[in-house]
Amino acid sequence: MTRIILPLFIAAATAGCSNLTERLGMDASQSEPAPVSVEATAEVATPSGPAPAAPPAASPIATAGSSAEALDTTTAAEREAATRAPASAGAALGSTVVSLGSATEPGLWLKTPLVDAEQPGRVTNPATGKSAAVTLIPLEGPATAGSRMSLPASRLIGASLADLTTVEVSTEG
Repeated sequence: MTRIILPLFIAAATAGCSNLTERLGMDASQSEPAPVSVEATAEVATPSGPAPAAPPAASPIATAGSSAEALDTTTAAEREAATRAPASAGAALGSTVVSLGSATEPGLWLKTPLVDAEQPGRVTNPATGKSAAVTLIPLEGPATAGSRMSLPASRLIGASLADLTTVEVSTEG
């Protein structure tokens, strides 16, 4: 049985070799492909149709190695207004663990499951004592789930841009 199967296997394995050598420009006696003419190469390399459009210029957000300062689009006046002490204390909503939200979304905001409707609020970093006025935006999930904060808001309260930070959240009074 082995005497029949082994020759059939070898025949099947080498059946496509003649096609391969023809495609490479070789005959059975050559071990390397035959030289290809420059005209043939140019013919293969020349694309048909219009040239591809140049890629769009990279946005500052897509640029690798962009600093947090370069990505923060808030003005000095907006940052000053956000860090100004509130006229009256708002209602405490609780604490939440925040991570950095999308750097492409401008403004001072916190997406959190602690609110049901968009409203003005304040976040405080207990580790630094710094706080900022933000827009509180509802986020699906249980109240114990984490939140996402904008880059400018994170910078204002001294939150880590790479790690998780626990913040206190309240409504703006």
